[in-house]
Amino acid sequence: MRIDLHVHSRFSPDSLMELETLARRCVDTGLDCIALTDHNTIEGALELRRLAPFPVIVGEEIKSAGGEIIGLFLQEEIPRGLPPLETVRLIKEQGGLVSVPHPFDHFRRSVIERDVLMEILPYVDVIEAFNARNTLQRDNRAAESLAQQHGILTTSVTDSHTPVEVGRCFVDVPAFDMTPAGLLEGLARGAQTRRQMLPLIHVATTLTKTRKRLAGLMQRG
Repeated sequence: MRIDLHVHSRFSPDSLMELETLARRCVDTGLDCIALTDHNTIEGALELRRLAPFPVIVGEEIKSAGGEIIGLFLQEEIPRGLPPLETVRLIKEQGGLVSVPHPFDHFRRSVIERDVLMEILPYVDVIEAFNARNTLQRDNRAAESLAQQHGILTTSVTDSHTPVEVGRCFVDVPAFDMTPAGLLEGLARGAQTRRQMLPLIHVATTLTKTRKRLAGLMQRG
């Protein structure tokens, strides 16, 4: 199975990708399973799970008080702004997995703080050793090195916000039973495909965020 554990849709403030478009792109690019990890919501993931012709892991990229943390296999949405350890606790209470997105990226403002990363590290299940949107490859190498030092499983992700990104990175894992334990076992035996996006992709994300913000202001006005 080809899987990507970090994907966004229009339910994120910085993406316009419709769920139908995302599902079609996954099929067209040969993805067999994704985690939809919209910012601070699982609404899109729950809807995609109903309509997609492939398995969908319900995820959420949560902006904790100390930076972003991803929860996978969630049943309920986790509020933003909580202390990092509280965020991790709520993920684990649902039987979910804790994944750390782009932990050393120099350019994203919501990246997890270094001291917070070390604080939650004992509870982390997965680290993104390759995020296609990281501008500096040394940031990906630092994440992979950290995972190796602490014996933590890794993944390669697109962090897709647009259709063109979908399918560029994935982990090829043995078919698993769509449980957290099954995913971890698969990642331990997986082969990762990595293709970096051009930094210009962040311009598109910024423009999308601005467009959505202005649309919201006009609706309220």
